[in-house]
Amino acid sequence: MKNNLLKVALAQISPVWLNKEKTIEKIEKSIIDAAKENCELIVFGEALLPGYPFWLALTEGAKWDLKVNKEIHAHYVRNSITIEKGELDSICKLAKENKIAIYLGIMERAQNRGGHSIYCSLVYIDETGAIKSVHRKLQPTYDERLTWSPGDGNGLQVHPLKEFTVGGLNCWENWMPLPRTALYGLGENLHIAVWPGSDHNTKDITRFIARESRSFVISVSSLMQKSDFNAEVPHVEKILEESPEILANGGSCIASPNGEWLVEPVLYKEGLIIETLDFNSVLEERQNFDVVGHYSRPDVTKLQVNRERQSTVFYDD
Repeated sequence: MKNNLLKVALAQISPVWLNKEKTIEKIEKSIIDAAKENCELIVFGEALLPGYPFWLALTEGAKWDLKVNKEIHAHYVRNSITIEKGELDSICKLAKENKIAIYLGIMERAQNRGGHSIYCSLVYIDETGAIKSVHRKLQPTYDERLTWSPGDGNGLQVHPLKEFTVGGLNCWENWMPLPRTALYGLGENLHIAVWPGSDHNTKDITRFIARESRSFVISVSSLMQKSDFNAEVPHVEKILEESPEILANGGSCIASPNGEWLVEPVLYKEGLIIETLDFNSVLEERQNFDVVGHYSRPDVTKLQVNRERQSTVFYDD
């Protein structure tokens, strides 16, 4: 395939909820299926591994010192991913074997923050199987703050992929103009937006970011319905009592650099959504607007970004 063309796969799948081993198996199958279609990039939804904390809205998540929520949270932490222990190695191996880059939403159990708090992280694995960035969500949204920790700017990175420069943000971070600008300033022209699910998240912002940045924007959501709750999760019967039938309906989509749909939001359908992007469209649309280039005024407004990985303790040795 020509260097200006990039074949991408949007993996709109449900997790095996809060079971990291079985969810990894589903992720690996999607990677293999995408590779069979000669895809060069595959993207998965926010917190897919091992799943989004839907229980918080169903179990009095904000009630202080509630045993139910403590026990579900402990199970969640146990099923989150410690990258340093090699828990993404099998996925990295598939990336290398199939020469496919991956954006994957995980719950990260971060060793450099003590190993007990978890972060909503977006991991980029390149086509050689190397983990190139781990972006911890800057600000968990609303009830997410009851189980997720706030991240830092270390993962505000972009990566070369053929003629493209690709970067990504988690969910409502995509509504934050300054993190978007941080990526634009690094040359991003293929923006990855990952979501827990549902077209109410993706249907407006995807086209807006594309038009603002004159970039391709890939939004990928997961799926989740009542039947996807895992029976092994503590207090699942209480979760099921309050759960609607559909918790996340998908809505994965792609917008072109002119802000128009290349792929409109796909609802209720599990599987791969495959499309080919042409980098030349980026150059065409930057002709009349470039948000950090010829249409910017750095003499008037500038952005300063701290990309230091935050940790409470630093050791001299």
